[in-house]
Amino acid sequence: MGELALGNPLQLSKAMRERLLAAVLALLGDPSLAGVPDTGRLGAVVLYAKSRAPQRRPDDNLTSIWGAELGRWLGMSESTAHHAALPSLRRSGAVRTRVVRDAQGHPTGLDCLVMPLWRARRAGAGHPLALSKAELAVLLRLCEVLFGPGWAPKGKEPVPAGLLAARTGRGAATDRLGLLLMVLSTNRRGWLQLCPGSVDTSRGRPAATVARLLGCSAAAGAKVLSRLQEHGVADVERRTTGSGLNGKSRVRLMPVAEAHGCAVREAHAAVNAVFSDLAGTACGDHGAAGDSETGVDAGDFGAGGGESAGVADLAGTAELHAGHASVVTPVVPPQLSGRFSGEGRGGEGRRPERACVREDQAADSGDTGAESTPPVAEDGPLRGEKPKESSVEGRDGQRAADAGAGGRPKAMGWNKAQQRRVGLPADLGLRVALGPVGWLWERLNGWQQDRVEAVAKRELGRLKNLLLMQPDAAPQLLADRLTDRLEEIGGEALVRSPYGWLIRKGLVQRPACSDMRCDDGIRLDTGGECENCGNVIHLRRARRARVAAQVDRELPGLEVAQRRQVLEDWLRQQAALDAEDFVWRREQAAAEQARQDVARAAAQERAEHERAAIAASEAVRRALPCEDCGQERAAGLCEACGYRRRTEALTVEAGLVAAAWSADLDDPDDVAAVTARVRQALETDIATAQREFMELVEPGELDTEPAAAAAALAFAALQAAQQAAREYRRCALAMLGRTEEAEAEARRAYVTEQKRRWFRANPNGADAVAAATKAADTARERTAQYLLAMRLEQLHEQTARDRLRELAARPLDGDTAGAVIA
Repeated sequence: MGELALGNPLQLSKAMRERLLAAVLALLGDPSLAGVPDTGRLGAVVLYAKSRAPQRRPDDNLTSIWGAELGRWLGMSESTAHHAALPSLRRSGAVRTRVVRDAQGHPTGLDCLVMPLWRARRAGAGHPLALSKAELAVLLRLCEVLFGPGWAPKGKEPVPAGLLAARTGRGAATDRLGLLLMVLSTNRRGWLQLCPGSVDTSRGRPAATVARLLGCSAAAGAKVLSRLQEHGVADVERRTTGSGLNGKSRVRLMPVAEAHGCAVREAHAAVNAVFSDLAGTACGDHGAAGDSETGVDAGDFGAGGGESAGVADLAGTAELHAGHASVVTPVVPPQLSGRFSGEGRGGEGRRPERACVREDQAADSGDTGAESTPPVAEDGPLRGEKPKESSVEGRDGQRAADAGAGGRPKAMGWNKAQQRRVGLPADLGLRVALGPVGWLWERLNGWQQDRVEAVAKRELGRLKNLLLMQPDAAPQLLADRLTDRLEEIGGEALVRSPYGWLIRKGLVQRPACSDMRCDDGIRLDTGGECENCGNVIHLRRARRARVAAQVDRELPGLEVAQRRQVLEDWLRQQAALDAEDFVWRREQAAAEQARQDVARAAAQERAEHERAAIAASEAVRRALPCEDCGQERAAGLCEACGYRRRTEALTVEAGLVAAAWSADLDDPDDVAAVTARVRQALETDIATAQREFMELVEPGELDTEPAAAAAALAFAALQAAQQAAREYRRCALAMLGRTEEAEAEARRAYVTEQKRRWFRANPNGADAVAAATKAADTARERTAQYLLAMRLEQLHEQTARDRLRELAARPLDGDTAGAVIA
C-alpha cells in the first residue's frame, strides 16, 4: 500500500467522522432505500456525495453524471448501471432522473435528484443529511480515495484510482460500501469499533460488526471482511490462546492507520497489551479494563475506545452484560474423573473447545489477579493434552459451585435461554395478545420464543388489515382466540408441545367458510356469527333435504336405518361429484391462466420485436444526412433546415390567407401579386429579427459553432414568420366577418335568439338584446372561419393545378425520357 499524503480525507477529525457517518447511515436508512440492492444503495451514496449544495439556483441538489461514470464508481459496467442500479433507485423513489440532451436531441448526461437529500434540506439544517458544501466535498474526496475510478482531466494533474478501484464485478458495490462505513466507524488509529451484544459465535464479532453496518447476515459480513483483507485494506488481528484456539479479535483499517502515521507493529503490541491486562480484571470478559495500563490510545472514541475494538468474538463476552465476580467461594470440591473432555467446561458454561482459553494468561500477564488464584493442576488433562504447569484463573470454585454434587456443568446457551424466558415480550400489543399463554411462553427456549413472537407479529398485522375501522382491537382479538383454543383442550396443563400447539393451532385462524374474516364461525370485525357460514349451512341442509326427497321418491318403504344409510351414501356420492366438479373447474381455470400467460408472453415478445424494429429504423434514420444542406447524421433534416422549411410553409400560408380576402380568386395574377407582397413583407420582418438577434450576441460567439449559429438564425426567422402569420389570419377573419354572407348569418341568428320562448314576452328587453347580440357575433365569427377555410381550399387546389401544369410543360432530358419510354 502506497503512502498517503498529509491532509488526505482519511485524516478526519472526530466531529467530521461522526457527521459523515450519521449522514450516510441516515441515507441508507431512508424508507425509500428499503429492499434496494447494494448496487443501488452505493449509487445513492455516490450521487449524494456528488450533489450540489443549495445556493438558491434552479440546479441546486442536482447531480450531473452519466451511466459510464456511475458504473465505474460502482465497479460495474455501464449496461449494469443502466439496467440494475438506476432502475432500482427509480422504482423505490429514492432518485429522480432527467436526461440532458444537446441541440440535436442526443443524450449527453443525466441529472439526478436524491429525494432523501431534497426532503432533508426542506426539513431544515438540523437534519443529518443536510451537509454543507465543505462536508459534501470531504465525503466525495473520501469516496474517491477509497473506491474512486480515477481520471486524467485535461490541463490538470491526474486523479489516481481509489483503493478498491480494481475490485469490480459481482459484490464490488457491497465491498465498497462496507469499506466506506468501516472507515467512518474507526478511530484515528484505524481500529474499527466493534458492535456490542450477543453475536454469532461461529462467525465472530468482526463479521457481525460488518453485517450490522451493511444490514446483511453474519455470513455475508464475513465474506466482505475476507475480501477486504485480500485487498489489503483491512486486517483482523486475533489472539491465539494456549489451547490453539482464537480468542478476542479486532479489526484495523490499514489506510486510516497509515494516514495517521501509526505503524502496524505498534498495533500488534497494543493488542497484546490489551489482552494481557484484561485477563486480570474482576469482571472477566464482561467488564472493561483500565485504559491506563493497556498501552493503547483510545483516540477519538474516548476512554475505553481501544478496548471496544478488542471485544471478544464469542457471544458470552457481550459488553451489555452486567459485571460480576469471576470466581466464587467453593462449596463442594470438584469431583472429576480426570479422563473426560467435557469436564473441562467449568461452571462458567463455556463450550469444550474454550476450556483452556485463559491458561496462558497468568504466565504472560503476570498481574496480581493471576497470582492470587491457586493452581489447579489436579484437574487432569483436557482433550488429551498433558499440561505441565497450568495456572487457570481460579475457575475451580466456580465450576464446583455450578456443577453441584453430580459434577455436571450446564451449557452457557441454556443459562442465557433461562434468563430471557422471564416474561413476555416488551411490546404492549404482544403482551396483551400472548397474555393467556404466559405459562406456555416460559416453557419455550430462546429460538422458539423468537419464532412464536414473529408469528404473533405477523398475525397481528393481518388482523389489523382486516379490522380497518378498529385496528387497535387486534391484540385483544388474538388473546380471545388463544383463550378459546385453550378452553377447547381443557387448559394449558394439557398442552404437551407448547411450541407446536402455538404455531399450528393457537395462533392460526380457522375459517369455517370462504370469508377471510371468519374464524370458527365468528366474524373477526363484528364479533357476531358469520353470515356466510349460515349460508353454507343453509345450502348443505337444502341439499340434504333434496337428496332425502329423492330417496323417498325412488326407494319408498325403506326402514329408518336403511333409509339413513342410503341417504348418507347418496350424500357422499354427491359430495364426490361436487369435488370432481371443483377439481375440473380449477383445472379449467389453471388452463385458462396458462393460456393467458402464453398469450401475454407472445404479446410481450411481439412488443419487444416491434420496439427493436423501431429502434433500428430510428438508428438508420438518425444516420441519414440532411436532404437540404448535406450535414452528416442529421436524421434526414438538420435543425436549421427544418426551421427554414417551416418558415417557408408559413410564408406561403400567410400569402394565401391574405389573398383569400383581398384578391380575386379567379384571377391567378391577382393572387400571385398578393402573395408576392406578403412574401416581401415577411422577408423584411425576418431580416429585422435576425439583425436584432445578432446585435444581442457577443462578437465572435457564434463563429466557433457554425451549425448552432445557422440554427439560431433560422429559429429567429421562424418566430418572426409565426407572429406575422397569426396577424394575417386575424386580419382575414375580421375582413371576412364584414361580408354579406357573414352579416346575413348574423341577422338570422339575432332574430332566432329573440324568438326563443323565454324571450317572447319581451323580445326587445335588455336580456333578449344581449343574448341576441352574442349569438349574432358567434354566427358572424363562425361564418368568417368557414369562408376562410373554403377560400383557402380553393387556393390550394388552384396552386396544385398550376404546379402540375408547370411540371407537365417542363421538357425531359435524355436519361429521363429513356426511362419513361422503357
